[in-house]
Amino acid sequence: MKIHHLNCGTMRPWATPGGLVCHVLLVETPDCLVLVDSGLGLRDAVDPAARFGPARFYVRPAFDPAEAAITQVRRLGYDPGDVRHIVLTHLDADHTGRLADFPWARVHLTAAEHAAARHPHGLAERGRYLSGQRAHEPIFVEHTPGAGDAWRGFAAAIELTDVAPGFMLIDLPGHSRGHAAIAVDTGGRWVLHAGDAFYHHAQIGGPGATPRALTAMERFVARDRKMVEANHHRLAELARTADPDLILVNAHDPGLLRRARRLSGTAH
Repeated sequence: MKIHHLNCGTMRPWATPGGLVCHVLLVETPDCLVLVDSGLGLRDAVDPAARFGPARFYVRPAFDPAEAAITQVRRLGYDPGDVRHIVLTHLDADHTGRLADFPWARVHLTAAEHAAARHPHGLAERGRYLSGQRAHEPIFVEHTPGAGDAWRGFAAAIELTDVAPGFMLIDLPGHSRGHAAIAVDTGGRWVLHAGDAFYHHAQIGGPGATPRALTAMERFVARDRKMVEANHHRLAELARTADPDLILVNAHDPGLLRRARRLSGTAH
């Protein structure tokens, strides 16, 4: 399977040099195209209050139509109708805005994350799961990673055989109730998309320091801070091994996006 690493939403939070991206994977399978996360949506700019919420004042999304997943799919010469599956790390607005651009696609996520959106607990979850993102009634498909096997030391994972062989959904809660990581086997190596399990490469042992604004934002939105820290440690262990058959990325670090493009030999 071939993977294209896309930026589907530039954001520029205060005091965050270099800004943030919305790192989306476009995967060519033998039968169809698959997106891992979907980035910001075309409709978000029309009604940002309902579809993105107050967080827009902090992360300052660009809402650039040229960055839309559907625009980039067409630019690469593909038919958007071939995007038949979207696999989500979680349901935050900056990961789900493009779902409405692919209303026919089956949207895969953990059962815990879907339950959190349908039955939010407390003010934090009620503010997190905006109904405007799901107004087009997406076709949700729930999965329970705990029913599967371990994957590279992660205790709960399940292969999404109804998407394509080589797609793994890995239970990684903390940032949200049902947050997951997605691993994709490209044949020569695996790409592990950790979503928002960490924000910045320094949090898992990379060079430099995490901007304080990102640390503050991560703590503010985390469902469980202790689990977030545990995820940092586990992913740092994985990064330290530097396995040549694994590319580790997340949702928002522009440096990791550039590195993934370089390693995969893609310019977009």
